[in-house]
Amino acid sequence: MQFELFYFFLFILAFLYASVGHGGASGYLALMALYGIAPQEMKPTALVLNLFVSLTSFIQYYRGHYFKRNLFLMVAVTSVPMAFIGGMITLEDHLYKRLLGLLLLFPIFRFFFFRSPAEDELKPYNSYGALAIGGIVGLLSGMIGIGGGIILSPFLILLKWTDQKQTAAISAAFIFVNSLSGLGGMLTKGVSFNAHMWGYIAVAFLGGLLGAYLGSKKLKQDALKYVLATVLFVAAYKLLFTSA
Repeated sequence: MQFELFYFFLFILAFLYASVGHGGASGYLALMALYGIAPQEMKPTALVLNLFVSLTSFIQYYRGHYFKRNLFLMVAVTSVPMAFIGGMITLEDHLYKRLLGLLLLFPIFRFFFFRSPAEDELKPYNSYGALAIGGIVGLLSGMIGIGGGIILSPFLILLKWTDQKQTAAISAAFIFVNSLSGLGGMLTKGVSFNAHMWGYIAVAFLGGLLGAYLGSKKLKQDALKYVLATVLFVAAYKLLFTSA
């Protein structure tokens, strides 16, 4: 029964993350941590899931003409090599879970407190700022085993470089390339995938496909954001304040 619930929660997480343009690795990692899966299996497994879900999400938002290519290239050019380096770094289990819990606070604050800028509020991006943000986010992404969209998105919204759906499109592409890079860094050290990974991929892909389609075309994102933020708050609390 517990294993069936794991797949149910995995589907819901993939749906919610993809609906707002994310791959969901932070959520998958939190879920696996709470189910007692070892971090050395969690990181590469979550990144593989990220590849499928983020690509699905990106395609839907790209078709909606929300993708800002130049800004994406600016943040990706520094994040990709730094994600590779981060993927080569191994953290102690206790520190890893606490850092993951802290990183979950980024999307929680973004979804609860950062509103999408109106079109007339958008500002040109700063090239040096974009390069710096990309590098920092890339390093953290590789270390933890996420694509980095949950960290990048609040910066894009707060700096008013993109609106909500433009942020989703850039984040999805950013997550995909960083997940590939981080996974490459991990492969240099040797990785261990979870034995049930292909089942995870099937469930996450279906949830991501449905979430990306409905999020980009049908559903109001405000409600989705609040639901996802609430789920992540519970996960962050457990990772930070319990022995999970």
